[in-house]
Amino acid sequence: MLNSLYNSPAKLKELLDARNLSMQKKFGQNFLIDANIRSKLVDTLALSPDDTIWEIGPGLGSMTELILKTGATLTAFEIDTGFIPFLHEQFDIYENFQLVEGDVLKNWKQCARDNVPQFFFGNLPYNIATTLLLDTIEEGIFFDTCLVTMQKEAADRLGASIGEDYSATSILTQAFYDVQPVMNIGASAFWPRPHVASKAILLRKSETYSAQLDGITALFFTLVKALFFSRRKTIKNNFLRYLKEHNKDIALLDRVFPQSVQSRRAETLTVQECIEYTKKLATVLETS
Repeated sequence: MLNSLYNSPAKLKELLDARNLSMQKKFGQNFLIDANIRSKLVDTLALSPDDTIWEIGPGLGSMTELILKTGATLTAFEIDTGFIPFLHEQFDIYENFQLVEGDVLKNWKQCARDNVPQFFFGNLPYNIATTLLLDTIEEGIFFDTCLVTMQKEAADRLGASIGEDYSATSILTQAFYDVQPVMNIGASAFWPRPHVASKAILLRKSETYSAQLDGITALFFTLVKALFFSRRKTIKNNFLRYLKEHNKDIALLDRVFPQSVQSRRAETLTVQECIEYTKKLATVLETS
């Protein structure tokens, strides 16, 4: 029954109408109605019964069902109070299922204190996707594997190289994860049809830079965001703004950045360069 339900907009609408429910635009809800794509995404995770996983925004559980059948221990986060009773009805029979009710942006930290899973998964609402991922990174919470579907533009930004739509988000993500594209997903695979293109991407935890950032992760975030504050301004101008905002001597500019770098824009900096300048800034702040 469930498989046919998830594949049919008509049956989904019938269920919603019968329960006096509606899709909430504010939650960015779009059901993935293509069974082949759902199966490919879960197969990409290659889950086993020993694994633990978070699913963000299960909706009516089309992906939840597939994950639970792998035997992995699943914690799902759902904000829609209308969908929550349905999820309990369908999946409480599984011993490996737990549902966390409410806004994931507000309650994920408490769950992480209890246990950080190996896997992070979701067809993420476009309005929270990047924020949620960066929040976990900034808090020092890293998953072995993240598989997320989000707006294609946002997904491309996470994995962008210099010269593409490279941003602070690109640097902050790539400092901790290897980013790999999985598939583009057309609007026809969703109901209701979104007005933007979607893309699934795979993030695998990387040790390439993490050791260098030990103890300075918070400063790294602060500096990268400061340097990208105004994309059209130079590193010098953005860093001077940071110094003023934090009541620091402007002389610190020359102690952190060589003259040749100050005239560049942040979008020309590699991840490694951002780390090096964070190390310099940390040293300078300690001695000033």
